[in-house]
Amino acid sequence: MSRTSPYLVIAAGGTGGHMFPAQALAEVMLRRGWRVRLSTDARGARYVGGFPHSVEIEQVASATFARGGLVNKVLTPLHVAGGVLGAVWRMWRDRPDAVVGFGGYPTIPALAAAWALRRPRMVHEQNGVLGKVNAIFAPRVDVVACGVWPTDLPEGAEGLHVGNPVRAAVLERAGAAYIPPGDYPMSVLVIGGSQGARILSDVVPGAIAALPDEILRNLRVSHQAREEDLDRVRRVYAGSGIDADVQPFFRDVPARMSEAQLVISRAGASSIADISVIGRPAILVPYAAAAADHQTANARGLVKAGGAIRIPERKLDVASLSAQIAAVLGDPRGANLMAQAALGQGLPDAPRHLADMVEELAWKPDPRKELTS
Repeated sequence: MSRTSPYLVIAAGGTGGHMFPAQALAEVMLRRGWRVRLSTDARGARYVGGFPHSVEIEQVASATFARGGLVNKVLTPLHVAGGVLGAVWRMWRDRPDAVVGFGGYPTIPALAAAWALRRPRMVHEQNGVLGKVNAIFAPRVDVVACGVWPTDLPEGAEGLHVGNPVRAAVLERAGAAYIPPGDYPMSVLVIGGSQGARILSDVVPGAIAALPDEILRNLRVSHQAREEDLDRVRRVYAGSGIDADVQPFFRDVPARMSEAQLVISRAGASSIADISVIGRPAILVPYAAAAADHQTANARGLVKAGGAIRIPERKLDVASLSAQIAAVLGDPRGANLMAQAALGQGLPDAPRHLADMVEELAWKPDPRKELTS
């Protein structure tokens, strides 16, 4: 791609919740002729395999106050300061036309540099409650693109509802025909995200094993579990004679979701976006330790529309979850209505709308840009 093409810097922290919408934006901007650079950390690098090959990848040192001991907390400001200085130099040299942060500590250098050099900048907040880094930068960027609405914004921040953009692999299956449960092969997809997946590994296998035989004999399970939980989860399924594919990460989640009669998931913003764009019944278990209980806020719209059942973590046990799974898989008409309700909450145009916002921001006349031109 030509060096004279418009240039976008995307910064995203190392979880799927940040990286998947960042990937969705990158895909659209590349199709529109932009050069794209992704700035992330080692955790985020696990997800870059899904990004188009033409995206320039920049890995920055991870620095967070949330993990590590006293030494880490003392050194973190130094790591952050070093990262910011490096980002300022690169940004002064490359002069990106826009900078978009998707949250997480690895976004600090890029957003701080964009603020210091007065480059056009924005953040996208996936959740119903602003993350720590986005909350800091929200008053210091030109606009906040909100995935869930309404979003509580700090004073001085301008927010616009755009939805959570989904990847091209999800869009390819948008509104895929739903086959209601019945007396034939059925599929359940279990996805827990990178945080808080353990409780699903603790409860879901037993809950599925407790299902009535007429459901169980037709069932296949795809279960995403943490590395340390793989063996015990596989043993539970195998001991109950359940056909289960248990992996730490599925690269084909959109395909598995489109084939599923039911999705059991945490209430991460990207997971909910995928579920609603494809249109599948879901049982959601919001992560209780999520900051400001933002996963409960994420789930609210889908549950209210009738597309999902929410089970608070404190009430999650084998018996209650098994009863809810049986209620969905034992009621073809109700499951079909849930799928339609979920689809009604989907925003498949979110990637295009977010890309439009980026281009409008980049080409908007701003006298401040003259300071660095």
